[in-house]
Amino acid sequence: MKHEDYSCSFGCSVEVAIEAIGGKWKGVILHHLTTSEYRRFNELTRLMPKVTQRMLTKQLRELEKDEIVLRTVYAEVPPRVEYRLTSFGQTLKPILAELEQWGAQYLKKFSQNRADS
Repeated sequence: MKHEDYSCSFGCSVEVAIEAIGGKWKGVILHHLTTSEYRRFNELTRLMPKVTQRMLTKQLRELEKDEIVLRTVYAEVPPRVEYRLTSFGQTLKPILAELEQWGAQYLKKFSQNRADS
């Protein structure tokens, strides 16, 4: 958690949740991790061509630090690194599915409004 003290009032849990999974790429990373048992780093870079390796690494490290994503390094040559949701991260699946549905509705509404203009 980014803040050391969450002595907050109404809405604090929403702030904490957005802080944990917010960020330009975390939602996309989490989406890709929910559609497969695990993903390798290079696979994520192919699935997300607009993200830089530096940013992907940063976002994955933050998710790992927050115990949402598990990083496994295999002692091979070349090294193989896999990312998967932790059991705690798995609890995000229904939330991400709802966000995906809401996003689809939003896109439909937005594109409909543009067509009407």
